[in-house]
Amino acid sequence: MNHINSMKNWTFLHACDMQPGSPRSFRFNPRFMENWQTAFSQLKNMEADLLLVGGDLTRDGTLHDFEFEAIRNELTQLPYPTHCIPGNMDVGNKFSDIEGFTERDDPSLNATADALDRFTRFFGEFPWSFTHKNVRFSGFYAALAGSELPHEERMWTWLEQELPSLPKAEHHVMTMHYPLFIDRPDEPTWDITKKEEYTHWYFSIDEPHRSRIFNAFKSTDVGIVFSGHIHCRRPVQIFDGIRFYKCAGIGFPQWGNQWEDGDPTLGFYKCDVSQAGIKETFIPLESESTAEGAYGPGGHPKPEERDYSLAWK
Repeated sequence: MNHINSMKNWTFLHACDMQPGSPRSFRFNPRFMENWQTAFSQLKNMEADLLLVGGDLTRDGTLHDFEFEAIRNELTQLPYPTHCIPGNMDVGNKFSDIEGFTERDDPSLNATADALDRFTRFFGEFPWSFTHKNVRFSGFYAALAGSELPHEERMWTWLEQELPSLPKAEHHVMTMHYPLFIDRPDEPTWDITKKEEYTHWYFSIDEPHRSRIFNAFKSTDVGIVFSGHIHCRRPVQIFDGIRFYKCAGIGFPQWGNQWEDGDPTLGFYKCDVSQAGIKETFIPLESESTAEGAYGPGGHPKPEERDYSLAWK
């Protein structure tokens, strides 16, 4: 007797690096805001079960609750639930105890316990893991590695003790903000003090934390890993059977000249789940803004460079 599989196909979405900012902040760029509004309009018209948000929901969430409030209110307008992890613009950067090649004073930009707790108040506890229609979805903030914050201990306990004990699903999809690596899991730890390596350091996780996280992925049957932060998409890379996706940004493109196969086109992923597996489709923004009128510096300005004279009151 033939058994007909009656599983209904369904869809989930992944988007990251919105960074819309606010005209009340000190470095507002209307181009980023317009790009997010374009993506938001597209997302509202998508049929999906859920949206994974891979960090950098804000431009200056580390400073302003009103940016968290604005993006949270918009996400609640979508016709499906959202599951968010923070990015460095929301809670602070990966840990460093020395200054890097640039003049941005990296130790002063480390993630802080206060910023992490503030994110939780708006978007719920993380790390998180849940199962939907026999797919496990998990999300965490890998930049906590090496920080010695209490949140780091919580992260390792979750990765190495709690996650392996959860019920297995047909697929396991992991969401993180920082990519685990630039090109390969076995690449070296990049040197923050060298001009030619600084950006690689900024866009990846250091050893020995990288290997520890990779081993946790393998022990929990992770099959897909989405990461943001770079704002440049790259064709899927497969290591030890795990599909690693470096995802496009929403607010603005970045690092488009790093790889021959890199694509800085703005957009998000649509993932269709069926009996055959999970198939991703890149959805580009319907238009990319050319708006002018930005004010305040870009990057990660020091406190003394934060001029609010042009910001809306």
